Amino acid sequence: MIELALKKQRLQLASAAQREAFAAYAKTWQPAFAVADQVRAGANWLRRHPALPVAVLVALLVARPRTLLRLAGRGWFIWQGWKRLRVALLGALAVVPRGKA
Repeated sequence: MIELALKKQRLQLASAAQREAFAAYAKTWQPAFAVADQVRAGANWLRRHPALPVAVLVALLVARPRTLLRLAGRGWFIWQGWKRLRVALLGALAVVPRGKA
């Protein structure tokens, strides 16, 4: 019983040390996480208020239809390229053999 208690205590101490090391490492990523949180909050706000982006698009369509159509074409091209890249990356990752853990 004493051996198990000592083993449990060693594991708890090791776990605490790992948590502290990870917390120190994660602090370097805090600014990036903050930006990602702001982007997500902005996207959520736009989902809750869809009239605003629609109004902006309509205003752009009325004021500068060529510019909007050119931007839409570029957006379509980028979206299609992203889809192809994603499929290629997922296919490449599926082929990579996994090592033994």
